[in-house]
Amino acid sequence: MKKPYKIAIIDYQMSNIFSITNALDALGFESKVTSDRSEILSCDGAILPGVGSFPEAMKHIKNFNLDDSIKDFINTGKPFMGICLGLQLLFDRSEEIENSCGLGVISGNVKRFSEKNKNIRVPHVGWNHASKNKLLYNEKNIGPLCSLNDKDYFYFVHSYCVEPDNDTDIYTTTEYGGNEFCSSILKENIFACQFHPEKSGENGLRILNEMFN
Repeated sequence: MKKPYKIAIIDYQMSNIFSITNALDALGFESKVTSDRSEILSCDGAILPGVGSFPEAMKHIKNFNLDDSIKDFINTGKPFMGICLGLQLLFDRSEEIENSCGLGVISGNVKRFSEKNKNIRVPHVGWNHASKNKLLYNEKNIGPLCSLNDKDYFYFVHSYCVEPDNDTDIYTTTEYGGNEFCSSILKENIFACQFHPEKSGENGLRILNEMFN
């Protein structure tokens, strides 16, 4: 039996959404791949996926008039999730290829890993941990990673990482190449992660289920 949730997978013609759709189907959710404003706003939850470059993604989002649709959906208070590039697009700016403005939902910037360590290997590809913010979430056990622990693995593939202006927006951090970076954010009804839950096996499915259940 389907769960009474319909989740919009926001389509701006730059994402591989097959894995996300399959993951939601496996959990019994109804999903709709769409760029239609009214359809997005009518759904019970929304996911902003992303593969590719930041500036090109923002061009597509603006061409489809999705910037306002995304912000209006977030303002409804319904659960909203960003994945990989979908996390980065929520921030103010990115230096990928060129200096580009993002959606400005989360204060902060998107930086290249090599700014932290010139010898770091990019992209960061493969399985890694995501540790909950020790000051805020380690003991509170809230958010979509509430049933997971710091020893669980998730799948990453990226060359840039987000730097939130506010530490309180940081939900998890991950260590790579001797440096710690923000691997997910949690703010009110928004959860967004640098890793791919839809490609992270049972752990990823648990995150999606917690997010929209």
